Amino acid sequence: MFVLFALLGLLACKYQKILKSTDLNLKYEMAVKYYEKKDYSRAFPLFEELLNLYKGTAKAQDIYYYYAMCNYGLDDYALASYHFKNFVSTFPNSPKTEECAYMGAYCYFMDSPNYTLDPTSTQTAINEMQLFINKYPSSSRVQTCNDLMDKLRAKLETKDYQTAKLYFKVENYKAAIIAFENLLKEFPESSRREECYFLSLKSRYLLAINSIEEKKPERLEDAKKAYFQFVDLYPKSVYLSEAERFYDGTTKEISKNKYRSKS
Repeated sequence: MFVLFALLGLLACKYQKILKSTDLNLKYEMAVKYYEKKDYSRAFPLFEELLNLYKGTAKAQDIYYYYAMCNYGLDDYALASYHFKNFVSTFPNSPKTEECAYMGAYCYFMDSPNYTLDPTSTQTAINEMQLFINKYPSSSRVQTCNDLMDKLRAKLETKDYQTAKLYFKVENYKAAIIAFENLLKEFPESSRREECYFLSLKSRYLLAINSIEEKKPERLEDAKKAYFQFVDLYPKSVYLSEAERFYDGTTKEISKNKYRSKS
């Protein structure tokens, strides 16, 4: 244990000497070594100092690249993205420009929160990925971007789905209908499509039968139309028997309303 502490102490002393050194070549060489060992916490301060000292020189490009990558390695995705994008605008002809453009977009992906949180960052990440594809349509990274965008869209879809389900659960059927409609428009290829159409139908049915008399006729007709749309789209649905029960209930209520009107 003593030997270990002694070794760590020597390494710390060595690092402090490098930090205080006026030998810029040594600092650069050691910064790269630390970076290659993924010791970003030691590499970062060295590159940060060198960035200012080598500004305007041929070496500035490589230093800035390492500096941005260190930010990424330290999980500071917001700052890393800023520097990657700045690298692209500062060094547009660099061999590393495409990689930095991709990394700038990828940092937004990494910064995208859980679907339960504010989706703004997730939407921004999708936009940034699309911007990369538009700028580099022949890039080998395009497929990766498409895959990442699918994951980001899945987050947005899950959030919309859970919101719609919550409205349904708390019996806010009007809000549930709107939420399910929006989800189906926004995500036409959703794997939840059948369930969403069914829950939209069920929401319309429950809204109709629990409505005041003056609003019932219109809402019952709406539920009836939703039933026909559902069975047309999913004639062999697992929800079919329940959907038919809603239809029977709807037609009975419509008949009752017509009888009351005549009376």
